[in-house]
Amino acid sequence: MKRRTFIKNASALSTMALLPGSVWTGSKDGRFRTAHIGVGGMGMEDLKAISSHKAVDVTALCDVDSDRLAVAAKMFPKAKTFSDYRVMLTEMKDAVDAVVVSTPDHTHAPASLMAMEMDKAVYCQKPLTHHVSEARAMRKMAKDKNLVTQMGIQVHSFYDYKLATLLIQSGIVGKVHTVHAWSPKNWGFDGVAPSGEDAVPANLDWNLWLGTAPQRPYKKDTYHPGNWRKIMDYGCGTLGDMGVHIFDTPYNALQLDVPMTIKTKCRKPNGFGFPENNKVTYKFPGTKYTAETLKWVWYDGPGAPKLSKHLKLPNGDQLPDQGAVFIGEKGKLLLPHFMQLPKLIVKGKYQNIDSEVKAIESKGDIGEPIRQYEEESKLHYHQFVDACMGKDKCTAPFSYAARLTETILLGTIAGRFPNKTLHWDNTKARFAEEEANKYLEGAYREF
Repeated sequence: MKRRTFIKNASALSTMALLPGSVWTGSKDGRFRTAHIGVGGMGMEDLKAISSHKAVDVTALCDVDSDRLAVAAKMFPKAKTFSDYRVMLTEMKDAVDAVVVSTPDHTHAPASLMAMEMDKAVYCQKPLTHHVSEARAMRKMAKDKNLVTQMGIQVHSFYDYKLATLLIQSGIVGKVHTVHAWSPKNWGFDGVAPSGEDAVPANLDWNLWLGTAPQRPYKKDTYHPGNWRKIMDYGCGTLGDMGVHIFDTPYNALQLDVPMTIKTKCRKPNGFGFPENNKVTYKFPGTKYTAETLKWVWYDGPGAPKLSKHLKLPNGDQLPDQGAVFIGEKGKLLLPHFMQLPKLIVKGKYQNIDSEVKAIESKGDIGEPIRQYEEESKLHYHQFVDACMGKDKCTAPFSYAARLTETILLGTIAGRFPNKTLHWDNTKARFAEEEANKYLEGAYREF
């Protein structure tokens, strides 16, 4: 089943006349009502953070794992519970103001698009989608319906990342010509696909977990609950997991669009899992904050990144475990991931930036460093709720998140063609290399 067919079928489930997407009526007592798809793992963190907003009532909960659903239901006993998001959205369409999607990557678009077709505001975890075609579809629907949307990249609203953005845009390192970014996490799988089949646990609806993805036998400890990111049918590898977070600030600060070329150095594809080690090189068109073009190099997997002169720090200091370096005509800006101040490096020495920081803080746009993840991460969620209620504006809406996600996904596609440069046409949304275009979308299984 193609994506457009799924959207058509999903919208047919809703028969009521809907208000424009920009209008929030709320419940009779003015409470903001949320429905949550996926309430285990990151979904539980999303649930707790969204519900911490004083105006929120959790109205509906959905998960294909009954054990995880039971935990969430105990926390919110008034919420109705479901195992199938399609049933939940259909039955609760007039009792919900916003939908939070916290599922494995392959279900992000099907669930979000159905909610958006019903004119619901959507908070969707990163990466926004599993396929480039889905990212473009979600961006278009959000724009056409004037919906409030936010992608779950919590650090986007953290002090240190907003500070780094404003420092770069102030010209502290001049025009940026190169970005290096890295994570040693290993959401890859270099082995062979598992054989055989295990009994599906009683608490798991395997058909609903697979959703629109191809049918596959259940194997214990291979997919649910924790390893699906490694598998091409369900996740987006380390690039899709940590890359979205670490790309976000440079991408936002430099006001980038999607890349012109992508080349990935990795092992040959095995048709099942993502490579464990990847080096992805992007070339972007220039912006007012960059040179004529921008080179971006991403490293992931065990041992990443390999040290080079570009990543050498003063005083023999070690690189942070994860992070990014902006290299400009005046120097470098190091941004560790996460909750650490950026550091300016000029001619091999750290430079004091207190005056620059004070100048930015004096404008009152970035808040204060909280340095406590659970508390600071609430800012991003509360921003979404407040935006839905007309009191704020989202800083990671799908208009932005879809472009960032597309960039990430182009890198995962390039991993199917190791050491080959792929040329991307942003206007046509196609590669010049025809063999790569079949990975821009996937058929949806009927379930």
